[in-house]
Amino acid sequence: MRHRLLRGLAVTAALILVAPVAPAQAAARDVVSGNARFQVLSPTLIRTEFSPTGRFTDADTFNVIGRDDFKRTPFTSRVSRGWLTIETSGATLRYRVGSGPFNQDNLLVRVKNVTASPWTGGPVCTPGALCEAESLTLDGPSVATNHRDYTGRGFAAGFESTGASLKFAVTAAAAGARQLSVRYANSTGGDGQNVTRTLTVTVDGVAAGTLSLPPTADWDTWGLAAVPLTLSAGRHDVTLVRTATDSGNVNVDSLALVAPGAGYPAPTPPAAVPCVFAELCEAEKGQFSGRAKLADDHNGYAGEGFLAGLEGIGDGTAFTVTRVPADGVYQVQLRYANGPAGSQPLQTRTVTVGTATAELPPTSGWDFWRTQSVKLTLKAGTNTVALGCPTEQSCHVNVDTIAVTAARSKLLAPHAPLGGYRRGLDGVDGGARTYAGLLYQDGWSLLDDSGDHQDGYVFAYGTDYRRALRELSVLTGPTKLLPKWAYGVWYSQYFDRTAAEFDSIVARFKSEGVPLDVLVVDTDFKAPDKWNGWSVDESRFPDWNAFAANLHKKGIRTGLNIHPSISESDPHYARAQEIAKGKLKPSSRGRVFDFDDPDQLKAYFWLHEQMGADVDFWWLDWCCDDSRGSDARINQEYADRTGFAFSRAYGALQTGGYGNPGPVAGGPWADKRTTLHFTGDTISNWETLRYTIGYTPAESAATGLAAISHDIGGHTRGLQEPGAEPGSTKLPDDLYARWVQMGTFQPIDRLHSDHSDRLPWQYGPAANASAKKFLNLRKKLQPYTYAAAAEATRTGTPIVRAMYLAYPNEQEAYATAGSQYLFGPDFLVAPVTTPGTTASTTVWFPRGNTWVDYFTGKRYKGGTTATVTTTLDTMPVFVRSPGR
Repeated sequence: MRHRLLRGLAVTAALILVAPVAPAQAAARDVVSGNARFQVLSPTLIRTEFSPTGRFTDADTFNVIGRDDFKRTPFTSRVSRGWLTIETSGATLRYRVGSGPFNQDNLLVRVKNVTASPWTGGPVCTPGALCEAESLTLDGPSVATNHRDYTGRGFAAGFESTGASLKFAVTAAAAGARQLSVRYANSTGGDGQNVTRTLTVTVDGVAAGTLSLPPTADWDTWGLAAVPLTLSAGRHDVTLVRTATDSGNVNVDSLALVAPGAGYPAPTPPAAVPCVFAELCEAEKGQFSGRAKLADDHNGYAGEGFLAGLEGIGDGTAFTVTRVPADGVYQVQLRYANGPAGSQPLQTRTVTVGTATAELPPTSGWDFWRTQSVKLTLKAGTNTVALGCPTEQSCHVNVDTIAVTAARSKLLAPHAPLGGYRRGLDGVDGGARTYAGLLYQDGWSLLDDSGDHQDGYVFAYGTDYRRALRELSVLTGPTKLLPKWAYGVWYSQYFDRTAAEFDSIVARFKSEGVPLDVLVVDTDFKAPDKWNGWSVDESRFPDWNAFAANLHKKGIRTGLNIHPSISESDPHYARAQEIAKGKLKPSSRGRVFDFDDPDQLKAYFWLHEQMGADVDFWWLDWCCDDSRGSDARINQEYADRTGFAFSRAYGALQTGGYGNPGPVAGGPWADKRTTLHFTGDTISNWETLRYTIGYTPAESAATGLAAISHDIGGHTRGLQEPGAEPGSTKLPDDLYARWVQMGTFQPIDRLHSDHSDRLPWQYGPAANASAKKFLNLRKKLQPYTYAAAAEATRTGTPIVRAMYLAYPNEQEAYATAGSQYLFGPDFLVAPVTTPGTTASTTVWFPRGNTWVDYFTGKRYKGGTTATVTTTLDTMPVFVRSPGR
């Protein structure tokens, strides 16, 4: 614990009454204004805390453990015209004195030329109007579209576990009775029941009623339910939450706060919003025409979504641009994504912008955006600017934001997330929704660590994204540095093998000249049940410890797969239930655990001890057992025992989900200091390989977690051919070779699958030679990878680095973030993601250096883009070299 007691609160509170505060006085980092406290941790990091009782939190929290490790920062504070202003060399923060809890109106931060409201208070519902559930604050439920007849962009799906909630704010003009009406669907749930369900409604954190939700005809049929509420005048936070006494398992489409007995309001079509000159405007706020529509099915957008449906003549939108200062030539800035469109080749698209035409080159996928400008003549005052498609083959782009600025103005950055995370990529087939973490393109964010009261950290980093990651590392603890052996070559497979068969495979690694550092044994080693038995099956491993010791002599580390459940027929069950004091609950897979309960946690790790297995780490494969608790906390328990956790992250199965994880309020802040993130069971095809290339740097940028491990080759299904042994499949040779190449330049290189071949000698000559070459290259690079991992722990800059971390002022760094990345400080990697023995890959080479092809020695000038052709024995990898 690195906490030091804060001193001088009363003195600091007095100081803010004097303006300005001298720098010497400002050495104390606290500024108190009534029930609000601000702690200046650095020029770009300020803690904001509001306590209704005036009692603040000085102790560490589970998420925040390094608050006292920042150097004292000079700043000034003053009160003028009712506003407290705190200024550092990097940011200005303003709070309206005496205005109560933080919201979008009373707390502002300015960093460079951006002014923002970190505490928005969440989505606001207007009394009497319909509010779409998918636009409210979700903790646990995810946004889904897999049923019919919903309104808006989708619905809030799930409420599958205790704590799952939906939250919004509402302002009552006067005290009195109200009615909360909800449009919902309730059919046969995952628990097999088709019964009336309940959710609890809270107002300002206090239970105010129970919402009873009778069954509907099916999941495509929506019903209405209501609960009476009594509200005082003013603003309130209203939450629909599944408590321990509720049954949940419903979908919520929309809701409305209305007068008692009032009818349910109809959806209100979105109205067009004027675009003010020199301000960034959301493209979805224009006046749509043709097939143009609001969408949110890709990542990295600002606002509520983006403009989609620009597919041909007649499709478009129009903006009313106000406050144009004079007649003249201006710049229209478009932030867009241009990815693959059906069977059409990736190509530059065109969009008409008023009387001009914008040429929009491809981006590296639909999740990656570039801002480009076009010149347009406008008149003073108000103008209408229309976006449209000049031909049927043009357009086919998504547009996120638009801005009209002076002709030579800098491009405006949106408040759009950079990177994103999910609990796992289970079932991902070419792409998936992720959730925002630390970094945003306009240079500020809020880390919310609220418990009993508002407690959040305003990051104001501008374009210094690496600084933000470094300060996150100090604040919440650094990313875990794994043992050096973890950065070598791993092999595992979901295949029922014996110790003798593994010994044969290990011997084959040696005879084939392929390195092996880690062998992981999947679930079939267990007894009496292969899924959740708690003994080693001696028919497969007569002496596990002798087997593991023999591997250790060869420099190979071992890990065993664990599923968090136990059968009632297991010989250890009775004692485990006794240790848990009878609290292990039944589920479809036997009895399961609540990791947040000390007795059950004790029983859980007692079962590990009963195996008597000498392992270097446990693989917590918490995919489908109904155990409960926080990923971050159970991962901490594993790390305390074996040095690190090998697990999913960022939530829990009941809130983060398996095949369709939703956003989790706890977010990603603690897992990085304990966890090697196993990303789960993906589909084996080219599209998923392409997705993981952008995902690794995106997750690290959003969370600071550097140790990320994909199944190299994917896990299951997809492109499969008959395998080399009974019951196995294999990938096409080209896909296997390219996936192994990509794995060479990942934080962890772990060959894995579900009964699908992943060993080089199981493939044809070209793929075999390629895989051997790159697995040996991985071993050669092991010291470099370990050094990059150590740098990540020391500085917060991850192993696999999104291009914008190093080149934040280059639009190409954002546009190419899905197809290339930096591996450590010196390698530029652009993995091949197209089939064939020969491939052509487009690579952007950042300015400031010459880039040398690692395999051919060919030199590429920085600030250029080139097409690089490779066969299966090479890939596009380039080494930074001095010079331009």
